[in-house]
Amino acid sequence: MNHEKILIVDDEAAIREMIAIALELAGYETLEAEDALQAHHCVVDERPALILLDWMLPGMSGIELARRLKRDESTGEIPIIMLTARGEEDNKIQGLDAGADDYITKPFSTRELVSRIKAVLRRSSALSQEKAIDVDGLKLDPVSHRVTARDKPVEMGPTEYRLLAFFMSHPERAYTRTQMLDQVWGGNVYVEDRTIDVHIRRLRKALEPYGYDRFVQTVRGTGYRFSTQVESKTEET
Repeated sequence: MNHEKILIVDDEAAIREMIAIALELAGYETLEAEDALQAHHCVVDERPALILLDWMLPGMSGIELARRLKRDESTGEIPIIMLTARGEEDNKIQGLDAGADDYITKPFSTRELVSRIKAVLRRSSALSQEKAIDVDGLKLDPVSHRVTARDKPVEMGPTEYRLLAFFMSHPERAYTRTQMLDQVWGGNVYVEDRTIDVHIRRLRKALEPYGYDRFVQTVRGTGYRFSTQVESKTEET
């Protein structure tokens, strides 16, 4: 029994009950909320280990709640799995850009859901237990989710943060887009190569004012790597 609390946010009581039964059988404690306001209060009061968040909610949407939680320093580290009937790629990208750690489309099997939860919690736990990483003045603190460049705060989105955390904890090694997809987004999430490239460009843009964009390097024919060794300009894109 792991006793980690999972918050289920869905306006349909039958879906909440179905998920709660499956999670309790898997050893989790469950909390429930039927709208974004209830969910926010529950997150603040109960500090769940993970949030299962339905996209379509009365009042504030799940996607907007995800953005609010990720913007708040006190709740930004709690992983979120979006639950939705929206299966189109643009919706998936929107959910991930809002800070969701994974995305599962209804209808889904409870067995798959439990597997996704375990995978997200493993990734979240591994990241949160790491010590602050400092590379030539670029510092990432997994506990506070802050990035600083020579002690100046660096603003970036949640996906760019996860990319940088992965890069800084795995330096000087080239990774394919498929490997990065598995490590940063989770292998069950469908994201095209071009979407990864977009987030790489956003990460470089956030680091560029401080001169650290050069650490995020393109490896032609492979993918990307994080390196303090300056590469020739012909390799960079």
